Amino acid sequence: MTDSLPMPLDVRLMNVTTALLATGLVLACVAAAFWWVLRNPAFAIRQIVVTGDTAHHSAASLRAMVGPRLSGNFFTLDLSATQAAFQSVPWVRRAVVQREFPGRLNVTLQEHVAVAHWGDDDGHLINGFGEVFEATADEPGERELPVLRGPEGQSASVLAMHELLNPLLEPLDAHLAELTLQGRGNWRAELDSGAVIELGQGTPAELAARLKQFVGTVKEVAARHQRPVAAVEAADLRHVGGYALRLRGVSTVRSDAQPAAPRR
Repeated sequence: MTDSLPMPLDVRLMNVTTALLATGLVLACVAAAFWWVLRNPAFAIRQIVVTGDTAHHSAASLRAMVGPRLSGNFFTLDLSATQAAFQSVPWVRRAVVQREFPGRLNVTLQEHVAVAHWGDDDGHLINGFGEVFEATADEPGERELPVLRGPEGQSASVLAMHELLNPLLEPLDAHLAELTLQGRGNWRAELDSGAVIELGQGTPAELAARLKQFVGTVKEVAARHQRPVAAVEAADLRHVGGYALRLRGVSTVRSDAQPAAPRR
């Protein structure tokens, strides 16, 4: 049995050099192919198809607004940045972006559905999820939405309170035109008739109970003073066992413990 002779140094160097050259050639081919893909117009985004909610923007206007902001082709387009570009358009809440080979972009939109104005700035609205978004109320129905106010981050809570209290006014054929969460947790409401109601502090159930009491008795109290419910200017429901009521030309306090005798 004979021992194999070690490979000469020059042969080993030649093998290493050959391997390095082959690896470099492969890498160069890969880089060239990648560069070709990046530059080849065959893979450019040629079509943007927009579906879903387009009540406030047409598909054509959306393509015109967002298209110039997109960069890259089918392979290099940043889908996250593209999604963010569409979601930055007013009224767009969510965008789902998908590529379709070889050069098509499919975008499905979900728009905000405004249910109220937020604050005194006409450019801020609230959707049904309690989210505040920036947009201009263009349609007549949108301009007539109720106005909600409160501390930053409390829009969902104020909307939930509005949805709880507003149906309670149905017996009066009235609606909450404004609802405000003030400092220290005090609630203040204004009806579509202009009447201002101080609801005070408390849990949603406590505030609902106060409003129910008011709705169930205010017609009687106003009638005792020969006034319709529409004559109510203000009501303070923070009194224990009753509420203070101001009618046009009349001031009175209504208490469940000692109800006032009706005028005849």
